[in-house]
Amino acid sequence: MKTSINETLKSATRRLTDSGIDSPRLDAEVLLAHVLNCRRLDLYVDAEKILPLEKILRFNELISRRLEGMPVAYLTGTREFMGLKFSVTPDVLIPRPDTEIVTEFVGEFLRALNREVTFADIGTGSGAICVSILKFIKLARSCAVDVSSKALEVAELNARKFHVDDRIEFFCGDMFAPLSGKIFDAIVSNPPYIPTGELETLQAEVQSEPTLALDGGTDGLTFYRRLADASPKFLSSGGLLAVEVGINQASTVKDLFTRAGFVDVEILRDLSGIERVVCGRKIS
Repeated sequence: MKTSINETLKSATRRLTDSGIDSPRLDAEVLLAHVLNCRRLDLYVDAEKILPLEKILRFNELISRRLEGMPVAYLTGTREFMGLKFSVTPDVLIPRPDTEIVTEFVGEFLRALNREVTFADIGTGSGAICVSILKFIKLARSCAVDVSSKALEVAELNARKFHVDDRIEFFCGDMFAPLSGKIFDAIVSNPPYIPTGELETLQAEVQSEPTLALDGGTDGLTFYRRLADASPKFLSSGGLLAVEVGINQASTVKDLFTRAGFVDVEILRDLSGIERVVCGRKIS
């Protein structure tokens, strides 16, 4: 039986809707565009085009995996962040729009220094934060750290993909351990912040992401304590520490920063009004 793009999309959207997928039509379009190696717009321009059987079979395979809870980004191997299409694998956290808030803030802070600058990205994952900053700030250099060697492989791939690999050093290790003796103008991190006891309650697709990138310890604050305590010795005078936080964590993290001696500590909200970023400066 011959099947058009439009009919294929309608069928897949129904299957995803019936299974409670949040964005059924969008997911179907992204996956079909991936299989056909075209833009989503082309799906409408060529809506009545008949699809080859092998394309339909491949698409249906991806839809089935989506129904099992596999995130779209892992199925396509890419995710857009800061206007750039990053490569992602199940070894890294999928970049999210919320993280663009801390990325933009740190980028603007570094740009305003109007000189050559250095920053560290702690728990870099896919490299989305540090690669984006380097892509848009030509005078910046970065050190990116992750405890996962597999995640660093993805970050290195993205650094080469966007031609910033000559301005970034990658280190495999636990937070600041590989950075002994280095001083930075800024430190940025999107650390794990889900309380351990809540991991099993997360949506199936979030549970598909690496536990290392999600598990923030008993209260979700383990890595914020470590960042607040250790960062000052790696920051220059006036240097910035900026982190993404989970819902209802901002005020507690702000207190951690203040007790660690940071000044001008503030909370930034995301586009939904949720407190999403905590930042502060080292005074001396």
